[in-house]
Amino acid sequence: MTKSDPIPARLAALKTTPTPDLKAQWRELYETEPPAFNRRYLESRLAYRIQELAYGGLKPETIKRLEALGEQLDGGNITMRRIRADRDRPITGTRLLREWQGVEQIVTVTQGGFEWQGRPYQSLSAIARAITGTRWNGWVFFGLKNHRRTA
Repeated sequence: MTKSDPIPARLAALKTTPTPDLKAQWRELYETEPPAFNRRYLESRLAYRIQELAYGGLKPETIKRLEALGEQLDGGNITMRRIRADRDRPITGTRLLREWQGVEQIVTVTQGGFEWQGRPYQSLSAIARAITGTRWNGWVFFGLKNHRRTA
């Protein structure tokens, strides 16, 4: 009798797992606090990590190839690599949802910034101000960052 692979079932279960449970899995699998990104981000990264632990990570040749491609982007400048502005940004294509005064606001992360109501914006704060009419930290407004610092 052959034993079935539990990984596909585990991956499928991520879609219906409550967010607090996803965050608990993150802590278990990554041994760090989960990022404040949206649920879909957590699902995709957990799915990758589950497969990585079960089947193994990237081959050394693949890692070298990815590093070479990264050097093409930043010219091999280690300083630029460390201060990349998009390091903590959500992945391009991510949709951020926020309800404000009964209206659902949807922002899409683009390569060069953000898009709201078909218009490009450089920052989430500019979008939050356009929505509310007052100054907001855009990361806090869209729930990507807690307004209180955590130790």
